[in-house]
Amino acid sequence: MTDDPTPGPDAVAIIGMSGRFPGAGDLGRYWDNLRAGVCSLTDFDTAELLAAGLPEDEVCRPAYVPTLGWLADADRFDHQHFGFSRTEAAALDPQHRLLLETAWAALADAGCDPGKPPARTGVYVGGGATEHHLAAQTGREPAASLGAMQVRILTDREFLAPWISYRLGLDGPSVGVQTACSTSLTAVHLAVQALLVGECDTALAGGVAVDAVHPRGYLYQQGGIFSPDGRCRPFDERAAGTVPGNGVGLVLLRRLDDALAAGDPVRAVIRGTAVTNDGAGKVGFTAPGVDGQTAAITEAWAAAGLEPAQAQYLEAHGTGTELGDRVELAAAAAAFGAAGAGRIALGSVKANLGHLDAAAGVAALTKTAFMLQARTLVPTAGVTRPHPDLRGDGTPFRLVTAAAGWPAPDDGPRRAGVTSVGIGGTNVHVVLEEAPPPRPGVARRTALPARTFAGPSFGALRLRRPASEPVAAAVPTATEPAAGPDTGTGTDSATAPGGRTDALVHLLVEVLGLEGPTDLDLTYTAAGGDSLAAVHLVGRIRDDHGIDVPIGLFLEELTLRELIARIETAAADNPLDLLLDELESET
Repeated sequence: MTDDPTPGPDAVAIIGMSGRFPGAGDLGRYWDNLRAGVCSLTDFDTAELLAAGLPEDEVCRPAYVPTLGWLADADRFDHQHFGFSRTEAAALDPQHRLLLETAWAALADAGCDPGKPPARTGVYVGGGATEHHLAAQTGREPAASLGAMQVRILTDREFLAPWISYRLGLDGPSVGVQTACSTSLTAVHLAVQALLVGECDTALAGGVAVDAVHPRGYLYQQGGIFSPDGRCRPFDERAAGTVPGNGVGLVLLRRLDDALAAGDPVRAVIRGTAVTNDGAGKVGFTAPGVDGQTAAITEAWAAAGLEPAQAQYLEAHGTGTELGDRVELAAAAAAFGAAGAGRIALGSVKANLGHLDAAAGVAALTKTAFMLQARTLVPTAGVTRPHPDLRGDGTPFRLVTAAAGWPAPDDGPRRAGVTSVGIGGTNVHVVLEEAPPPRPGVARRTALPARTFAGPSFGALRLRRPASEPVAAAVPTATEPAAGPDTGTGTDSATAPGGRTDALVHLLVEVLGLEGPTDLDLTYTAAGGDSLAAVHLVGRIRDDHGIDVPIGLFLEELTLRELIARIETAAADNPLDLLLDELESET
């Protein structure tokens, strides 16, 4: 293998990035925090935890650690922008909401118009398990309003990718990825492969992990993976465990030649990727394996046509657990050993954010892309005393404990490796390289107008403790249209049989989450209705009122007022209803 300063046709460009991480509502703040070595973990006080609904006997236990890599405002969502009704938005899992917003922002970051996305754009994403999904599946309230199938589609992580493709009009492959902690970097690997074989021309890849939107901590257990003091110190001699965290991140990818020809803003270049599994070659299912991690690294650099020793930086998985750090250092040393003593800088973003589970890999990838772009190495927060295995002349690594410039190597561009490891043994490694200079004569894309919106809080479906029963979604209560003539439905509800008009209005309010009488001037689709909600409404109208309404009625360009009037007309045309009305008038 030789050093090739000009990446070939197998290189893939990162042309857009977007994400929200602990302490950072956008990537600008994220990079500022990384450069400053900020620990963005949140320590909650007892009052905050009790206000969030946590039981006092749990919070006051000596082993309870009130710390989290908390994602602020994860309950906010601009539902109208993405075409959801308020009722649907309340049921929609926070992970779906965040991925939709992040996908939109990643396209905009690349200079694309998200309303007119590139053709043949694929989506490769995954997420974690959530309290919201569990509450939706075990509770009766969401299903009563929307129907069981719709609730599943709005909450199951199986539909994370399809919702992005549908709402943003992306017609490439739409693939859900699930490899535990390495999910988002595995998604990047799959997206790169899809681009190289021509399955798509542009791809969104990454992941999300928001198991709950409210403040909380965790119970420390001796011998477990969590830290006893709420701090994660990867590759430090004081390392004693990790801290859970939440976040979301996506990268927009394109074949490098295509990106350069189009004048796309290239953030960094992916030269090679690889995925392996440890198989049975480790001490237990949850334990990491040396050989599998080493293989992922060497295979990725081989795919890039490079040697691992040509790296200047390694962004490690780095959980800060005794076994995990020791195994990862051994595996990385076996792969990068030829680089020479102390030649490769080492870090892990988990010290800054905690362990973001399915979003951990994309957080690490985004950090490394920023460092290549800024030609700056950033510190691993709070890590000052390197692990014994990093001392002496026998290791190729040096731990980054302070921000420093990233000098250009003598033999080519700046390069780095990013590793992610999943429980169950799926190891991923990505080879990153700094972006080449833009081609002369190619225009930069037109900037899009800025838009800021602080959407309403939709919270999440909550589990009562300790019985694990769901409660209502923490959303602002929709103001139902007033009954009678004030609703302006086009019929006199006072004379409608059995107050049917009022009941139909209330049904639409419940299913679509209408906010007031003026919403009745919207069409069904403009109010956030779709085909599944229409199926649910047709069933409810038939069961509650004995009226058979054709589902096509909901797809016509009718206001909701007109829709209700048409349903009333259908009822009047029913001979049985006419007879019942006559009998009712006689009595």
